Amino acid sequence: MKASKLDIVQRKIYSGPEEFRSTLNLWRFTDQKIVFTNGCFDLIHLGHIDYLSKAADLGNRLIIGLNSDLSTSAIKGPSRPINDEQSRSSILAAMFFVDAVILFNDATPYKLIESVMPDVLVKGADYSIDQIIGSDLVQARGGEVQTIGFLPGYSTTTIENRIKSS
Repeated sequence: MKASKLDIVQRKIYSGPEEFRSTLNLWRFTDQKIVFTNGCFDLIHLGHIDYLSKAADLGNRLIIGLNSDLSTSAIKGPSRPINDEQSRSSILAAMFFVDAVILFNDATPYKLIESVMPDVLVKGADYSIDQIIGSDLVQARGGEVQTIGFLPGYSTTTIENRIKSS
């Protein structure tokens, strides 16, 4: 029986690194260049699409570490996330250039990065490389750490403020 498009999307979502291990091992075995980024991705907007597509261009497989609802709330405050983790992970996984979305509960993705050990670690250009969580792990094994500039005028906070003021 042919899998539905929604089944394909849902198969790209993992509740943690252990659930993802066999897929990661297959990608490593076939010499796929693995790119990792992370974030809350609460209200997906054009800036996210631009950033994530550029991150995907840096390798063969793009993995997104997605802050869980608990983690997002701890970082962004009690009114966040606006969209729950099921919605956020499904929207991200529906993007054709996203290969896996892995939820994490920790305040930082350090343990997840340690488990995945990507070839390329990516964050926004609002970070310097020495500020990027996990850069030490990736660089220690010969991987790259990259930053990507943001598309001006697009941010979740801006959207949230526009909604509140209208």
